Amino acid sequence: MDQSQKLIIVGDGEFAEIAYEYFTYDSPYEVVAFSVEKDYLKKKTLFGLPVVPFEELERSYDPMSHKVFIAVTYTQLNRVRARLYREAKKKAFSAASYVSSKAFVWRNVSIGENCFIFENNVIQYHVEIGNNVILWSGNHVGHRANIQDSAFIASHVVISGYCQIGRNCFLGVNSCIADKKKVAPDCIIGAGAVVIADTEKGRIYVGNPAKPLEKDSYTAFGVPEDLI
Repeated sequence: MDQSQKLIIVGDGEFAEIAYEYFTYDSPYEVVAFSVEKDYLKKKTLFGLPVVPFEELERSYDPMSHKVFIAVTYTQLNRVRARLYREAKKKAFSAASYVSSKAFVWRNVSIGENCFIFENNVIQYHVEIGNNVILWSGNHVGHRANIQDSAFIASHVVISGYCQIGRNCFLGVNSCIADKKKVAPDCIIGAGAVVIADTEKGRIYVGNPAKPLEKDSYTAFGVPEDLI
């Protein structure tokens, strides 16, 4: 595989290690470094590659010849990943997306920047996926569904046709969204929940049929007040 494109992975945790593995063995990118914010910089190398301060990234690597991938999961209801993505863009970096060679992605699907789509995802006709979206393995995304920026979709989720998944949402393992339903921004859909009606922003839904809990998603994921 021709790995002529240079990539820096932002992060040094488990997802960063997974991203390194997948980008290295199933993409046209060569990972050349990792990057972490100074307050969290605890190691100098990872997989024999340098780990450099994120604050100085553009001085260490030319944004015109390197891309980044923000390898952070759903911390603070996806706020940390979104913030680092925006800051990387301000540094003039473009963000790479990874789509597994073992995913089924129809020809007219739209996928934004800094997305990571694992193996065995089925993404159907005219699906739109925004920036900074993670789809773990084995999901079904039905025709003309729309997944908005910074959502995190865990494994074996079914998103039916014409659905809309709002910004920053977290959809748990084996959850199901019925046809044409709208999941409002900042929602948490619990593992195994079945959503048969539109949801309200910032709520947690569990059960079949899914019902909201009293506790909100911001409290559950520790989202600072200034980011709500």
